[in-house]
Amino acid sequence: MRATLYVTRNGLLEPLGQSQVLAYLRGLSQHYRITLITHEKAADWSDAARVAALRDECARLGIRWLPQRFHPRPRLIAPAISMARMGWLLWREQRRQGAALIHARSYLPAAMAMVVGRFTGMPFIFDMRALWPEEMITAGRLRRGSLMHRAIVGLERACLRRAAVVVSLTDAAVVHLRHVYPAEMAGKTVAVIPTCADLDRFVPAPSPPDRHEIGCLGTVLSGWFKTDWLAAFLRVAAQQNRDTVFVLTTRDDPGGVRAAVDPDGRLGARLEIAPAASDRVQEVLQRQTASVMFFEEGLGKLGSSPTRMAEILGCGLPVVANAGVGDVARIIRDHRVGVLVEGPSDAAMQQALSELDALLREPDLALRCRKAAEDVFSLKVGTEKYVRLYDELAS
Repeated sequence: MRATLYVTRNGLLEPLGQSQVLAYLRGLSQHYRITLITHEKAADWSDAARVAALRDECARLGIRWLPQRFHPRPRLIAPAISMARMGWLLWREQRRQGAALIHARSYLPAAMAMVVGRFTGMPFIFDMRALWPEEMITAGRLRRGSLMHRAIVGLERACLRRAAVVVSLTDAAVVHLRHVYPAEMAGKTVAVIPTCADLDRFVPAPSPPDRHEIGCLGTVLSGWFKTDWLAAFLRVAAQQNRDTVFVLTTRDDPGGVRAAVDPDGRLGARLEIAPAASDRVQEVLQRQTASVMFFEEGLGKLGSSPTRMAEILGCGLPVVANAGVGDVARIIRDHRVGVLVEGPSDAAMQQALSELDALLREPDLALRCRKAAEDVFSLKVGTEKYVRLYDELAS
């Protein structure tokens, strides 16, 4: 087997690391010897049992796991130190193993892969995941035109130019990149691999749920989630159907979430807010009848492929969402697997709920949702695309 390097600023112990890193590496490790560099948060690393179990699984898969501690502060110094160590590890492992390529997940790993590649001749995959500078602007964490913004855009341009392959989550982002960076993208090998889900695990429930439960999965306090839209949806849905309960499955602070989406406390016990272990998320979804997600629109979300959408559809549930986020609207329209909300007004929410009620009465809805997940978000298909990219570069 040829050796390869995979580097990410996410932690393998995080839910995202489980669903969007290890899930792919299980398949890739059958074809390549992988050294995996991750950055683990202190709260996750403190769970000694999970760390040991993950070490055992990586060992069984033949993955050499090199976990690093994630340090968010000091704000500029910590990432700089992290990048320096990341570069040193990539260089060291390439010297030791003669790795054929670097798979860099997101921008900072891609920057170090680019530097190490210049010295070693190794090609690298720029796995963008999203349009990071635009996403930061949308979330209010970066000001357009600032020194930091110009630096990140310069990094983006350089990584696009130097990468052997660019991987995007959405077709919408590729259209944007080709418009903004025509020279850098000219002749570039580009693969669109949406956020995928393990559809052997995320499957429809064997029987209908015993209550009308509408869910929301994942973070809502991220800065790019429309909490005002969610609050309006919950309020109107609660008024229209007194039997409906709402379950927000998130690692966010429950008090902060409740203050954002039910500030008057009117929902009371009908609103449940709690996290779920990454290996139990499918059980939460299987108890629900629909799931809601509202994200900020704009350039910052063109490259977004919400993980939650893949998992929701895999479980046979329709999605209530807004347009302007990656390929979400196109998927919902093309496959008829959800409802697009026009705005946060009560009238818009009432219209969306009316459409959702009609959709839920269609007998083949669960099958349609599942089929859409298989067509668009299959982990098997996504892994096969990565294997083909690895084969092309390694040869």
